[in-house]
Amino acid sequence: MKQEVLHNSLIEKELQEKVYMEKEFDYIFETYYKRIFNYIYYRVYCRFTTEDLTSQVFEKAMRKIDTYTQSKAPFEVWLFAIARNVVNDYFRYQKKHKILSFETIKELVSRKKDPEGILIKCETSDSLLKALNTLNARDRNIVALKFGAALKNKEIAELLQMTESNVGIIIYRMLKKLKNEMEREGTL
Repeated sequence: MKQEVLHNSLIEKELQEKVYMEKEFDYIFETYYKRIFNYIYYRVYCRFTTEDLTSQVFEKAMRKIDTYTQSKAPFEVWLFAIARNVVNDYFRYQKKHKILSFETIKELVSRKKDPEGILIKCETSDSLLKALNTLNARDRNIVALKFGAALKNKEIAELLQMTESNVGIIIYRMLKKLKNEMEREGTL
């Protein structure tokens, strides 16, 4: 009888821990989903791919949550490091397989509303993409972290193991370069 009560209390404790962990992860998901999604979208420019990669980030975070230690880095930095690695893995895979996904084509077609709106949006998006493509991979990553993920310079610095002032200088130079490139193209 005592063993049965002890066994039942252990099961109850395990269930309570699972419920607690699910609530904690729900909070993490709700807090960071939009920023992770935006960061990834700035890197891949496809909503469908972004959704898939964002899901992968939270799946990996959930599986590896027990490896996180606050003394090494803030949680946000740890989570964005996972996101960066997921995106880098995606690009490595793309380089090996060089495919144009059906989702990318579908998204481009589904955005189209009216001819004038299409033209304006395409011209702006194309010129911004061209300008972004003039940046090196590190700078595009910083743009995605800054504007897609809305990270502060300090958080970007921790994530990329740089100084905060270096991140600020890079962002300033990048924005200036993007502006000049878009002015040169005649879109600003």
